[in-house]
Amino acid sequence: MSAPSIYDFNVLTIHNEKTTLAAYKGKVILIVNTASGCGFTPQFEGLQKLYKTYETKGFVVLGFPCNQFAGQEPLTEAGIENFCRLTYGVTFPMFAKIDVNGDNAHPLYAYLKQQAPGILGSEVIKWNFTKFLVDKNGKVIHRYAPSTSPESITADIEKLL
Repeated sequence: MSAPSIYDFNVLTIHNEKTTLAAYKGKVILIVNTASGCGFTPQFEGLQKLYKTYETKGFVVLGFPCNQFAGQEPLTEAGIENFCRLTYGVTFPMFAKIDVNGDNAHPLYAYLKQQAPGILGSEVIKWNFTKFLVDKNGKVIHRYAPSTSPESITADIEKLL
């Protein structure tokens, strides 16, 4: 059996519809665990700007809300969608809330953490807005800390496009 591909993972959209990441084959992807009540929440603005700037060149941002960090994502999926759209104009794909750490971590995040460990090889996601950059072939290229601004990733995205 071959190793899993990022495109094999089942996910739920923000509207609770089952899908896979296969829809994003051939695109450069930035996967981010998000929260509406975090100090880094204003990064939604930068993420949306990246998405709008590079969308036509084959780039997409995928947002995965998570409530594992100080309860900073208490909203329902409908609430998250409304908050993101109304507050930050988010139009990039958002998904249902998931866990990114622990026994109930979503398999996608288990895979991302294994492919791109953090500092000193740690696989734990430390906080909201950890970002994973994936190339057009589905290879996880880089993991960025929550404090890394979306704007500072621009050159890395352009290299992959």
